Amino acid sequence: MKPLAMFILLLLPNAGVCWAEKQYPVTGIVLKVNQSHKTLVVSCESIPGYMNAMVMPFEVHNVKDLDGLTPGVEVNFTLVVGMESNYAEHLQIRQYESVEQDPLAARRLKLLDQLTHPGSTSARALVIGQRVPNFTLIDQNSHRVTLSQFSGKVVVINFIYTSCALPNFCFRSSNNFGVLQKRFKESMGKELILLTVTFDPRHDQPDVLARYAGTWKADPATWHFLAGPVPDIQHVTNLFGMDYFPNEGLMIHSLHTAIVDRRRRLVANIEGNRFTVEQLGDLVQTVLRPHDGRQGNQR
Repeated sequence: MKPLAMFILLLLPNAGVCWAEKQYPVTGIVLKVNQSHKTLVVSCESIPGYMNAMVMPFEVHNVKDLDGLTPGVEVNFTLVVGMESNYAEHLQIRQYESVEQDPLAARRLKLLDQLTHPGSTSARALVIGQRVPNFTLIDQNSHRVTLSQFSGKVVVINFIYTSCALPNFCFRSSNNFGVLQKRFKESMGKELILLTVTFDPRHDQPDVLARYAGTWKADPATWHFLAGPVPDIQHVTNLFGMDYFPNEGLMIHSLHTAIVDRRRRLVANIEGNRFTVEQLGDLVQTVLRPHDGRQGNQR
């Protein structure tokens, strides 16, 4: 055998090792799904040994792997990295499960309510893609605020009560909006509106909400803290599957953050608090700029 041919044969086993596919576990929030191109865009948590947290597009080999995925859904999957391509496989939706008392108790009370009141409107939350019905509430300046007045703008909605003593719940949700207000400073009011709805309207009157809004330096023209009559609050919370129950002067409640697009369709309804504020911002950015092809943005 010629020396060159023997040298190539000796290299081949080593080359095979170098070219072997590598696999990495990935967790993130879905930002966009394209069934026809068999791709999804994910705001990923950092992948040790591979990349920092960033927004990345991924291909899948089987389009059925994308079934059930919508913006705002948390996913786990395996990233397979080859020499010339990479793809996602074994995609699994991470259902929100909390070991903390409030969300767990709220879920149990909701199930009990559905069993005892099968026709209850609390079970009829909007699904992704549905148009959000109009509603009117009162903001921290005692002004009437109607969802329809924000036609053509992206609206992000969360739910709090000002007496919540748990830092990972209402305080964190409000802080998330405070960060969004800074990140999207140039878009606030022109393209983006924040709505924070109290589910304790008996206590959270406009003056209370105004003081609470001051904590976050909220611009009242672009970030509205909303209260109103109890039936009106119940109507809005039911739309987004928000559950809450009075308990010895406090509230047992679930956690929801919803995003409504420019055509008033529900784009995402994130349950829980496992997502980061950066991931929430990435999702808002995707809804604001749905045709922006820039990905791979490191955070």
